[in-house]
Amino acid sequence: MSCIITGIKELDQIKARYQQEMGGYDHQILLCAGAGCVSCDCYKVRDAVEEKLRDAGLEEKVRMLETGCIGTCALGPVLLLLPERIFYVKVTPENVGEILQSHLVEGAVLEKYTYRDTDGTYIPKIDQIPFFKEQYRIALRNCGVIEYASLESYIANGGYYAACKALTSMTDKEVVEEVKASGLRGRGGGGFPTGIKWEAGWKAPKGQKYFVCNADEGDPGAFMDRSVIEGDPHSLIEGMILGGYAIGATEGYIYIRAEYPIAIERLEEAIRQAKEHGLLGKGIFGSSFDFDLEIRIGAGAFVCGEETALIASIEGQRGEPRQKPPFPFERGLFDAPTIINNVETIANVPAIIGEGAAKFASVGTEKAKGTKVFALAGDIVNSGIIEVAIGTPMRKIIYDIGGGMIGGKAFKSVQVGGPSGGCITADSLDVPMDYDTLTALGAMMGSGGVIAMDENTCMVDTARFFMDFIQDESCGKCVACRVGTKRMLEYLERFTRGEGKESDIEELLALGEVIKDTAMCGLGQTAPNPILSTIRYFREEYEAHIREQRCPAGVCKELTVFAIDAEKCVGCTLCKKSCSVGAIFGERKVPHTIDPALCIGCGACRNTCKFGAIHPVRKERKEEGGLI
Repeated sequence: MSCIITGIKELDQIKARYQQEMGGYDHQILLCAGAGCVSCDCYKVRDAVEEKLRDAGLEEKVRMLETGCIGTCALGPVLLLLPERIFYVKVTPENVGEILQSHLVEGAVLEKYTYRDTDGTYIPKIDQIPFFKEQYRIALRNCGVIEYASLESYIANGGYYAACKALTSMTDKEVVEEVKASGLRGRGGGGFPTGIKWEAGWKAPKGQKYFVCNADEGDPGAFMDRSVIEGDPHSLIEGMILGGYAIGATEGYIYIRAEYPIAIERLEEAIRQAKEHGLLGKGIFGSSFDFDLEIRIGAGAFVCGEETALIASIEGQRGEPRQKPPFPFERGLFDAPTIINNVETIANVPAIIGEGAAKFASVGTEKAKGTKVFALAGDIVNSGIIEVAIGTPMRKIIYDIGGGMIGGKAFKSVQVGGPSGGCITADSLDVPMDYDTLTALGAMMGSGGVIAMDENTCMVDTARFFMDFIQDESCGKCVACRVGTKRMLEYLERFTRGEGKESDIEELLALGEVIKDTAMCGLGQTAPNPILSTIRYFREEYEAHIREQRCPAGVCKELTVFAIDAEKCVGCTLCKKSCSVGAIFGERKVPHTIDPALCIGCGACRNTCKFGAIHPVRKERKEEGGLI
């Protein structure tokens, strides 16, 4: 029968038992089982590890644990061997035996399978790897460290102590004041002070209230909240308990998109464990506070990240926003006062209550305290999930943590804040990244998506990509968003075909401002941001598409063909083999040529060339106006 946890005594007992059990092993092997590693067959590696341990008779001496995302998604599957803290990357079932034999039996680190830095140097110890060394983790404190499926592991690492402290020795008002003192701001995009939002919920009339978690993470390239849930689901549950207690809510909902099946499965199991141990339900920790949780699965509509649309979806209605006021803290879910925060925001709260607001507030900037989780994607060497102090310059994120651009290419821009955000150029890489600074640059913190782009990126096409996403995700309720985003997308599509007019840029800017001012919800109000931002910093690219019918980056296929620099070409034939239409001619060890009449501008040859010999050129037009 499961132990019902009623106070600090039971938490201490569980912690001691787990630590004693783990202390009985000579080694622990942490297997990353985040979604990224799952997609590259980490479970086959797990099975291989278990088999090798059985064969070697090491099952009593070595314990393998499945953790959530460690962070280095581009290097999976990965293993972290303790206590030496050696980090093995790109592990396969075939090389597991070699790694374990060397490390566990012979006592030697097998460097060739450890992390390799951009300069070619092997760095076996995880704490010395720049990707990890430059981070400061609060929301991700347990991800990649604990067993995601073990309540005992969470408790052994300090879990549920904050909830116990709050429910047994703090008033609801004191919890609200502690969150206010921490300076925590919402990590879902707007950056509204969390303590002030909670205070509004606390002040709402007594009676039925709801505390809701927004886990409907829909930005392209964003996977911060998913990583927290997959790797540390109990931190979200504990944060929900604290939020419910602070505002006086007895029921909570976690709204999560159906595209996150692994996160949903792990969260359901964590909720089951919490209920089994009395951490959800009646009289939590022997107090008079009752709180229960329910998961609601959304269909994956981007607009349901907006509070009122999310509420409508939970209620079983069409996921559309409504006019405010009334705000959700006044009349929200089922017409009751409701407070909504995203996963990352809530995951910070146990650390704030457990360790004190002052410690949290000691990190970050004057106006933005704490840390921010970012998902690194795009043309960057170390794609994955990171957490850094707010105010960290983007240069440190891109180069020190991210390892710079793939292939040593030049940095061009980084899109921050997803479809609702904007781009940052090389001129602003050293500016401290916080809410106000990013807004001044025409971007926004957003939920934390960071998409790095190299010199071969077309900013017009990038804006078109985000606008295509936004237009498709518009719920259509208001004309500004439904029609406005459609018209903006049409402008961009004309540009990429070389059919734009001189007046189009000014018309596009004017249209963007109108949409910002008149759209009903945040999706529509921020929809023009990628366009306004790229025009602000890369207007010359727009003008090249319009005036010269030329894509400087060679991305827009209808405007581009490729040519080969004979002085750089060594005749390796790789480009010729990659061309699907047979447009490349030449013999081995002889400079090749590309027939512009056959080239379709796909760029496969340029991506294959190792010598930088292939470059885009303008596709010539016939007098009749057709393209050749």
